[in-house]
Amino acid sequence: MDIATIIGVVVGSAVVIGLMGHNIGLFYSTHAMIVVFGGLLGSTFVKFGMEDIKASGKMLKKAFVSSHDDVKELIRQMVDISNIARKNGLLALEKVKVENEFLQAALQHCSDGVDPKLMKEVLTKEIEYMAERHHVGIVMWESMGEAAPAFGMVGTLVGMVEMLSNMSDPSKIGGAMATALLATMYGAIVANAFTIPLAIKLHHYSREEQMRCQLIVDGVIGIQTGLNTRMLEQVLKTGLSRYKRDD
Repeated sequence: MDIATIIGVVVGSAVVIGLMGHNIGLFYSTHAMIVVFGGLLGSTFVKFGMEDIKASGKMLKKAFVSSHDDVKELIRQMVDISNIARKNGLLALEKVKVENEFLQAALQHCSDGVDPKLMKEVLTKEIEYMAERHHVGIVMWESMGEAAPAFGMVGTLVGMVEMLSNMSDPSKIGGAMATALLATMYGAIVANAFTIPLAIKLHHYSREEQMRCQLIVDGVIGIQTGLNTRMLEQVLKTGLSRYKRDD
């Protein structure tokens, strides 16, 4: 479970609800919600295909359920695998089983005797395709963050038109004005408290996953070419910040 995301969502929601106080019913408008959320949903389906939308939902899960490998633990794992290869040969890697699917595939290539240059090209291409798939999901959430305030403004304009068309009936002016203001508020909350922060977190996680995959590529290539285990560890540690290397 990604505690940071949970804390952010809970704190953000608590702040908004807390500011509303005991008059939370005043901040509900069916018309405003239809304009903002309906418009947001419609624009998303226009911009992206069904497969992309389904994939983005699965990707969103990563922002709440953290299942990422620790980089330091991954380096230690690569060092252990290097020791196995140096002691028993590359064919022994065929019996090594790991949870990381990318690492497992790389070890299989290594034990099959695939040329290091070709293996690096294949694995690098896989990283590029993975990054492209992530990019589509990230762009989707970014676009929702851009569209939410825009539809909030549309709701505001609708409310203003309704208010101006009923100037002769003062009893209807207040409701129309409330719809106009609440639509803007809904759009701002959705964009700044949820969609944009989630897009940023997903982008961060995507970069982390690409870095881990690149670390695996460098590690497996080093193992296959017979790089000294101590030197391999030093090479892989270049992906860590200074304080993590010393830890």
